[in-house]
Amino acid sequence: MPQRACQRPVFRFAPSPNGRLHLGHALSACLNFDMAAAAGGRFLLRIEDIDQSRCTPALEQAVLEDLHWLGLDWELPVRRQSDHFDAYRAALDRLAAEGLAYPSFMTRGDIRTWVGAWEDQNRRPWPRDPDGARLYPPVDRQRPESERRALMADGRRHAWRIDMERAIAHPAGPLTFHESGDGQTGLIRAEPARWGDAVLSRSDAPSSYHLSVVVDDALQGITHVVRGLDLFAATDLHRLLQSLLGLPEPAYHHHRLILGADGRKLSKSDGSTSLAALRAEGRTPSDIRVMIGL
Repeated sequence: MPQRACQRPVFRFAPSPNGRLHLGHALSACLNFDMAAAAGGRFLLRIEDIDQSRCTPALEQAVLEDLHWLGLDWELPVRRQSDHFDAYRAALDRLAAEGLAYPSFMTRGDIRTWVGAWEDQNRRPWPRDPDGARLYPPVDRQRPESERRALMADGRRHAWRIDMERAIAHPAGPLTFHESGDGQTGLIRAEPARWGDAVLSRSDAPSSYHLSVVVDDALQGITHVVRGLDLFAATDLHRLLQSLLGLPEPAYHHHRLILGADGRKLSKSDGSTSLAALRAEGRTPSDIRVMIGL
């Protein structure tokens, strides 16, 4: 299992303050806290507030209150992504300078139109990523550099995307990761190509989740990433970015999800499962641990 020599294990819980925490968050937070304690390690809290339009100080305070109520404590200071935009920009600039990222100008409507025309012509579906989104068309990847610069000089809104064809040719050998969670376990081979030319930053956000999380984990010295199974496939892309940026590889543990009555993953929009609502009903932290199977 990958781990930095002579270093205590480091775990983290990294919520986004764009809604109230629910039972699924409680499972992830408590697992990280418990596993850190069992390993004699450290437990960190990171606030993932890149989306400034949805993340608010009030919701961040609510996150802290919920975690304290659960009986969790963490090292200070808390890392907030909004304080570290320069670090994400530096990582993006490095990828762009090495020809591994490019500006993309197609809107969602442009993508739908292009993919629809391609599917009509080829009479088969255009590939999608593990989350079900259409892979980005090759239009901007194949655009001449002079045309890219002209579009940016004219102020065209654009995102930055990884050039997956070039990126997967960069590592010296197969990418793998060590997994100990509730799905597949052992040494897993990463398959980043299935994500296509994934977004690294948008015009309205300085970094994507994928880029910021690998940068943050490296800067915080995270040795063990414990998160939900819904992010298992994303590890493919994270391992690629870690390799391209020369960042250390943590061990991974993807845990089971808490599902709602409809069989779907809990959402912050479902207030009935929020920790605040359950607390108001008279539930205790011990009750919550029973409800999440701990």
